[in-house]
This record gives sequence, C-alpha cells and structure tokens, in this order.
Amino acid sequence: MEYVKLNNGIEMPILGYGVYQVTAEECEQCVTDAIGAGYRSIDTAQAYGNEEGVGNAMIKSGIAREEFFITTKVWISNAGYEKAKTSIEESLEKLQSSYIDLLLIHQPFGDYYGSYRAMEEAYREGKVRAIGVSNFYPDRFIDIAENVEIKPAVNQVETHVFNQQVKPQEIMKKHGTQLMSWGPFAEGKNDFFNNETLQTIGDKYGKSVAQVALRYLIQRNIVVIPKTVSKDRMVQNMEVFDFSLTHADMDEILKLDQGESLFFSHYDPATVEFLVGLGKK
Repeated sequence: MEYVKLNNGIEMPILGYGVYQVTAEECEQCVTDAIGAGYRSIDTAQAYGNEEGVGNAMIKSGIAREEFFITTKVWISNAGYEKAKTSIEESLEKLQSSYIDLLLIHQPFGDYYGSYRAMEEAYREGKVRAIGVSNFYPDRFIDIAENVEIKPAVNQVETHVFNQQVKPQEIMKKHGTQLMSWGPFAEGKNDFFNNETLQTIGDKYGKSVAQVALRYLIQRNIVVIPKTVSKDRMVQNMEVFDFSLTHADMDEILKLDQGESLFFSHYDPATVEFLVGLGKK
C-alpha cells in the first residue's frame, strides 16, 4: 500500500474502500470482505446509514484499531455547531471507536462553518485525527480554507477520468489540502468500462479499465475509494501497485477530461434547492 501524508503529518492510505450505496444490511459483510482483501481505509458517512456495519466489521476483524483509517462525514441535516457536535458523538458510538481518523463536512450547505468549529473542537480533544470537507468547489473551498483555524486536510470531490479536477487540485495543493476522489469509476457513466483509451492502455499491462483508471488517479497523488460488493473486484482494485503508466499513457488519459460533473452542479439552483431541502428533514 502507498500512503499520502496529510497537512498535519498523519499518513492516509492512497487506496481505500467506499461504502456509498452499500445497504445497512450488507455493509458489515462487504467491509469484512474488504478487510480480508487487504483494505484498511474505509470511507463511510452519516448519510449512508451504514456506520454501524463499518464499526461491526472493524471490531469483529480482530485487527487493532490503529491499523484502520476510518473516514466519515457530517451530513447537511446535522449542520451547525451544536448539531454537528452531537452527530460526531453518534458517529463515534456507531463506529464503536474512541476516535475518527478523518471527519469531513459532506456538503457545503447549511451552517457548515458551525459544523467546522465543532470538528475543530473534536480534533483538539483527540476524537478526530484529521478534518476536512467534501464536495467543496474551488470558490467555497478557498473561502473556508482562508477562514478557519485548522486548514482542511482533505477535500473529497467527484474525480474520475471524465472530470479530473486538474485546476481544483492545484488550488487545494496551494492550501496544503489533499484531493480525495469519490466516484473514481464515474459510476459507469459515459460507458466507462468500455472506454477505448483505457482498454488500449490496459491491454499493454494486462490490466482492466478499472485498474488503469485507479492507477491514473494514484499517480496524480489522488486518494481513491472505489466501491464494489464483489470480493473479486475488491481484490482487483487492490492490484494497482505492480505497474506504472508512462507519461504518454497519462497524456492520453488526460485528453478524456471533460471538466464538468456527470452527476450534479452546485451552480444549478435546482440542485442547491434539493440539497438545502435535505438539510431540513
């Protein structure tokens, strides 16, 4: 496993297992399978409704807590200092842990400054090892990075070959913030798994489209957390450290970048209304 060093010196695996859209019922088994495949970094969130499954799998594995790197996120409905503070305690209880390795604000809506203050407090109390944000576009990222006491260690945003976040990554680097990808396979959009460029490159190394896509992001120093419920694919997603892409390969994949989301835009009023509405439920 390769690691990235966050801005407070904490080391984080560059490859982890994501449990977005993994049901509460199947989460414990999926995480157990992932741990068996060698994963130690697990990414969950309050909104996923499966923190308990992550905690159960981690405890039942018999592996020491310090071997794991657990990420979770404060949801919009828990925005604000008091609500966020309470939700952090709830997440700790569900994860059955005295600390969270990485805690993020899930979306930049509601009183996320209040949430961040609660996260800074939890960090100082040793309940959280690193804090950051998720889905913060450059404008809101710069604003929060310039107006908090503890700089975000991570910004987790949609990042895949069709939306590569090249400029935002440069901005994050300027502030000492690590880019973390969600949706590294674009959830199959744009016929991702049959992409000719990725297939051609993969054929040279005996690797799949998915493995080439992960390797590309890793070589750009981007943390990835692919999600799958298949044990075989969990193993395959880990097999990306035994080959390297050439500069020519990287240049070809860069050409796939469309520079826009395949899912949603925070600049779209309807999307913002929807997300803000979730915070009121």
